[in-house]
Amino acid sequence: MKIIQASKIGSEDWHYLQEKSQLQNPLVLVFGNRYLLEDENVIKNIRQEFSYENIVFASTSGEIFDGSIQDNSISVTAIELENSTYIIERENISNFNMQSNLLGEALLKKLPKEKLKHLFVLSDGLLDGSKLIDGLECNLKKTIAITGGMCGDDARFEKTLTSYNENPKIGEVVLIGLYGETLEVTYASAGGWFPFGPERKITKSKDNIIFEIDNKPALDVYKNHLAHRAIGLPSASLSFPLNVTYEGKTQPVVRTILGVDESQKTLVLAGDAPENSKVQLLMASIDAIIDGAQCATELAMNSRVKNAEIAILVSCIGRKLVMKNRVGEETEYIKETLSDLTTITGFYSYGQIAPFNGNNYTNLHNQTMTVTLISE
Repeated sequence: MKIIQASKIGSEDWHYLQEKSQLQNPLVLVFGNRYLLEDENVIKNIRQEFSYENIVFASTSGEIFDGSIQDNSISVTAIELENSTYIIERENISNFNMQSNLLGEALLKKLPKEKLKHLFVLSDGLLDGSKLIDGLECNLKKTIAITGGMCGDDARFEKTLTSYNENPKIGEVVLIGLYGETLEVTYASAGGWFPFGPERKITKSKDNIIFEIDNKPALDVYKNHLAHRAIGLPSASLSFPLNVTYEGKTQPVVRTILGVDESQKTLVLAGDAPENSKVQLLMASIDAIIDGAQCATELAMNSRVKNAEIAILVSCIGRKLVMKNRVGEETEYIKETLSDLTTITGFYSYGQIAPFNGNNYTNLHNQTMTVTLISE
């Protein structure tokens, strides 16, 4: 595997981490600020600097470049696979009546399954990620895992951009299939949050909106639990996400609260929360969140045979906003944990996609650090 990384902030020149050289048919990952990816001159400059056929664009809530965190930048990672191959497919939600599960099913059908080792997905950050995963997994062998992330738009939540070769656009989902006998892909996701208060039941909800908890208005229940800490909602809710355990499942997923509706007394989440699910508030110290990032890295490294050649990190915008000026510590710990030979890239997102540790069943997570380690 050969890797070239470069970053560009504002009008500065491109900064390369390795000697600039020409690669053979690389997979090029471009992570960048949404406003920059909307600028045709910026896109033109990227294409001139990296004149390759297979370029994937994704907007972010912050770029992870060589273990450091950047804002308002463009981060490019070009990966030449020497002993394995990749295939990229894309679809747009507008072609599926806004039904993410149908998009996922159609996208998976496009990829050949023979020798498929792993799937990495980059999705529009504002569509239903849980249903997208349902569609992708519908006809997928359980020996094949999916990791990736929902694109970001800083903390604006206005629109996100993704694309494969075309200029970045809204509603796009890009699926990368990795193939090869020698390919080794490991992954893990961890948060560092811990529950407090009683566990309750979601008694009325639709998709990502909770109307009632224990037959009471959801927002009232949430405010009562937080007491004086509820001052400053909805921004204060980033420090107090929800643990949601689906009916019939034992492992909970974390859900960020994106907004509240005072008139309807509802909570709007960054992922689905079905009726009859159990729900409990979460909180964390900054140190615990940082420890969660290191935990995810160690779990991803545990079962590896070879050192990872590249690490793709997808962390949550909620973590970034909570940690503020200490946010760089989570990627610093990861860099210290990994081999010096491991290239690090990634971004801050609206949702992280990965299985629970110990199985291949994929879930949409919030408030986690998800680590995907790849080597040939």
